[in-house]
Amino acid sequence: MPRIPDEPLSGPHGRVTIHRGDNLPVLESMADASVDLVYVDPPFNTGERQTRTSLATVQDDSGDRCGFKGRRYRTVRLGTSSYEDSFDDYMAFLGPRLVEAHRVLKPTGSLFLHLDSREVHYAKVALDSIFGRDSFMNEIIWAYDYGARTKKRWSAKHDNILWYARDPKRYCFNYDAIDRIPYMAPGLVGPDKAARGKTPTDTWWHTIVSPTGKEKTGYPTQKPLGILRRIVKVHSNPGDLLLDFFAGSGTLGEAGAELGRDVILIDSNPDAIAVMMKRLERFRPTLK
Repeated sequence: MPRIPDEPLSGPHGRVTIHRGDNLPVLESMADASVDLVYVDPPFNTGERQTRTSLATVQDDSGDRCGFKGRRYRTVRLGTSSYEDSFDDYMAFLGPRLVEAHRVLKPTGSLFLHLDSREVHYAKVALDSIFGRDSFMNEIIWAYDYGARTKKRWSAKHDNILWYARDPKRYCFNYDAIDRIPYMAPGLVGPDKAARGKTPTDTWWHTIVSPTGKEKTGYPTQKPLGILRRIVKVHSNPGDLLLDFFAGSGTLGEAGAELGRDVILIDSNPDAIAVMMKRLERFRPTLK
């Protein structure tokens, strides 16, 4: 299936500022109309504690795993990251933060709210009230195909990303920066169109972060760079200021900084801060 390319892009790096603590006071301290793009991936309110254990394999002649050319390996546990993902009144928690996101956005700015089916409908009603229904631009479906399947219902293999523009009549949408994807039936469109590819729709196919890939940080719910690169390229410009106040593993920080945007990241989880500082070390982040 067509998917988002995930190769890194070159260019001048942006600056990264990481705030450690509750995001609401930090948001309240920010100036009106100061941010060009907000992307947030808040807790999904699963009602569970989200945990991920980082593992590595090392060569060991007496190890329990067999690899290439019969070499033996053993698995080493590097550590575990976790956070609570349960709220008695989820929208009472998220709502004031969305109000602040609206306030700090520039007139040409956009908000992307990344959730799943548990809370996205309530969040859309709240955002319609905060931004106005005319400011709703898209519900993007990130579809993936990985992991276990249930035998009791259709297996859930997508997330929902709501896009709201601060002003629906003027917002950043760099059409020429959209990556092209292959036609599923290239023989029907001719060689020129097939070679150029087509622009994606509001359904984006992209694998999750590989459990064994270089991109993996070990932080729970880490989102793929390919998803964030697409949002950053199309909905902001070099030199813009980006904000993620549920920063987690810092994927927006990496995508934004490598594309020449400045990024503010906020998180209260010490594990998240540690992961971000290590992941974004090459950008020399400022910790506050």
